[in-house]
Amino acid sequence: MTVAVPPRRWGLWLAFAAVAALLVLLAVGMTRDPRQLESVIIGQPWPDRALPLLEKPEHAMGPAQWRGKARVVNLWASWCATCLQEHPALMTLATRLQAAGHADQLLGLNYKDKRADALGWLGRQGNPFFASLVDTDGTLGIDLGVYGAPETFVIDAQGVIRFKHVGALTDEVIRTRIVPLLEAGR
Repeated sequence: MTVAVPPRRWGLWLAFAAVAALLVLLAVGMTRDPRQLESVIIGQPWPDRALPLLEKPEHAMGPAQWRGKARVVNLWASWCATCLQEHPALMTLATRLQAAGHADQLLGLNYKDKRADALGWLGRQGNPFFASLVDTDGTLGIDLGVYGAPETFVIDAQGVIRFKHVGALTDEVIRTRIVPLLEAGR
């Protein structure tokens, strides 16, 4: 007489546990905003490098010229479709800053662009920036850990990076994240 051995079900339970763990990880991942990337640059000083100005390439500007007041630096390019999408929000921010007497708090960082293309783009769309620095070869972008245009940084009055936003700015991000940092830095 033979005795029937019950089938081993531990393999089925192991597969079930693996699928359940994967579903939990996916669920947690779905709650995160992909634009909120952790950045090692937060809390670090803005790289101490002067760059030529877009409109006056014979002049350069860097953090030494803008210390003492919090600043927004928006990385943009004429070839960037998303930059066009965020441009109305930047124009609104520029108007708000200018009305408060702080137009110099909004700087542009023209990224891997041709000067004529960048100037033409600003001429057609409007120029929200107090000044635009030029990072033609992208070396400053590398130092900042740039993923691609557009990206926006808020720098405090001491020149330390306090906020980084990847992607198009929205009125909500400006209102809830950027403006409070600018006001705190005045």
